[in-house]
Amino acid sequence: MRESLKALLDLLDLEQIENDIFRGRTSDERRQRVFGGQVAGQALVAAGRTVPVNRPVHSLHAYFIRPGDPLVPIVYTVDRVRDGRSFTTRRVTAVQHGKAIFTLSASFQIVEDGPAHQAEMPDAPAPETLPDSLTRMTPYFGEVGAREFVTRRPFDIRHATPLSLEAAKDPSLVTPVSKVWLRVDGELPDDPLLHVCLMTYASDMTLLDTVLLNHGLFWGDKRTMGASLDHAMWFHRPFRADEWLLYHQDTPFAGGARGLARGQVFTRSGELVVSVMQEGLIRVAGA
Repeated sequence: MRESLKALLDLLDLEQIENDIFRGRTSDERRQRVFGGQVAGQALVAAGRTVPVNRPVHSLHAYFIRPGDPLVPIVYTVDRVRDGRSFTTRRVTAVQHGKAIFTLSASFQIVEDGPAHQAEMPDAPAPETLPDSLTRMTPYFGEVGAREFVTRRPFDIRHATPLSLEAAKDPSLVTPVSKVWLRVDGELPDDPLLHVCLMTYASDMTLLDTVLLNHGLFWGDKRTMGASLDHAMWFHRPFRADEWLLYHQDTPFAGGARGLARGQVFTRSGELVVSVMQEGLIRVAGA
């Protein structure tokens, strides 16, 4: 198991400091703010710790309110909004320096049967046929820079479509669609909540890049800046984060210094397991 994955699993193992109050560490003091996927994943862990294991999470809705300070822990308070016969609702507030930086509402449901259908899985090359992130990024950042970036990531990510930095250098590669294979770089225990929380973390890694990809921009171009504003996920079926998942992403709208991106996550067998929506702040100098 890669050290970066061990570190992430440790981050998701929250400390309980009181009934319905948890404390989470931050991971990287080199960042100006805490990664949004980490806060969302930790908040979902906090909510899940207060719900019976026979009620898996089926949706979450979150708002990023203030940048997280990477130098101090984050306190998560859980409000037990409702415990019904079929559904359980939790509201989580993440606090630093006495102020809310993030809120999350999550809904959990007993397993039930009902009518079923799903969107068709899009075509994509098999992940084994695609270059890994190190190979893909070395021409742009050099071997040392690319290796440092990749080894800090707990996920193996294989892009089946252009990177935003590639499209920024070659306008013919600009596209509103991004297809990414991903999985954690190691084997995980059979804990359904852990797999869901890891996908929550990963869902924030590439989604807003799709908006940039549509405009020939990328985060490192020294004129584009952004941040996640809100995030919503729906979990349709059980899945494993240590097996390949296809993250199909597109962007239906951008305007007003905001960009909207949506994603669908499929297993290799074609099952749609997660749907995602995210809006982010995107400002471009001189625009």
